[in-house]
Amino acid sequence: MLNDKTVLITGGTGSFGKQFVKTILARYRDVKKIIIFSRDELKQFELKQTYPEVEYPQLRFFIGDVRDQARLIQACEGVDVIIHAAAIKQVDTAEYNPTECIRTNVTGAENVIQAALQCGVSNVVALSTDKACAPINLYGATKLASDKLFTAANNIKGSKDIRFSVVRYGNVMGSRGSVIPFFMTKKSDGILPITHPEMTRFNISLQDGVNMVMYALENHLGGEIFIPKIPSYKILDVAEAIAPECKTKIVGIRPGEKLHEEMITDTDSLNTIDLGRYYAILPSVSFTYTEQEYLSHHNATKVPFGFKYNSGTNEEWESVNSLRSKIATIIGATEEQ
Repeated sequence: MLNDKTVLITGGTGSFGKQFVKTILARYRDVKKIIIFSRDELKQFELKQTYPEVEYPQLRFFIGDVRDQARLIQACEGVDVIIHAAAIKQVDTAEYNPTECIRTNVTGAENVIQAALQCGVSNVVALSTDKACAPINLYGATKLASDKLFTAANNIKGSKDIRFSVVRYGNVMGSRGSVIPFFMTKKSDGILPITHPEMTRFNISLQDGVNMVMYALENHLGGEIFIPKIPSYKILDVAEAIAPECKTKIVGIRPGEKLHEEMITDTDSLNTIDLGRYYAILPSVSFTYTEQEYLSHHNATKVPFGFKYNSGTNEEWESVNSLRSKIATIIGATEEQ
């Protein structure tokens, strides 16, 4: 799928970008070029130590910001595939710096779209978040706007052979800013702060997120929002898995935070398809295919009327033992930790 192709990853020095690069190099030995596009020169320098030029001549490192359309167009010259992972992701950061968040997450998305259309890119997959579903904070609202831009971009492509799609998933286990590394740093205090005893979240590994993007690249028709079928966990079970010896302290839900995360609302379900491993929310307006054509193409079914998908009512759950096992293997912690 990616052999003899040039791939550009915005935000390529983040957790997802690094795992995606590792996966491409392992699965597609004949990939033509991988362009790491990001604004942090230190992170690019560190990534270059992992992939020295003499051993990985197919890697390119572009300093740039998705806010800068001209620089994006330069970087996209000759590119076949774009994975858009760059974003301002911290909820509290977005609330305090709303204009900066909008410029990166919304204007940046539009810049990626325009660069892809101008440069003859054939496939674009943008990363979203569960917080874009029925958003209650600015980060989620900007990602919802970004999702809408990418799904609607298929309607302005004209005769160009290009497809835009989105992948939306929950909290990535062990990623920067997630609860697991936070709890690990708090273990030595003997007390773990808990926002709410009933709080739940979806859970996905970094590699499963990468695999989902690969699935989208191979199967998208354009305009879909792909959503994985993944387990939920209770925040108290995470605390028990990491530090059973610690006490817990209820500190309250932070501004802009949900008790349970949502990925498909009952209204979304009207356009939602069950693909087996994933769900797909089809665009409300599409000139590329009909719903029936999409169902036939994927041999898929529609979800039941009124279906919704959130972490509190999910049918699949992580146990304390499964969380402990995954923390040991994915985060690199020992069973004792």
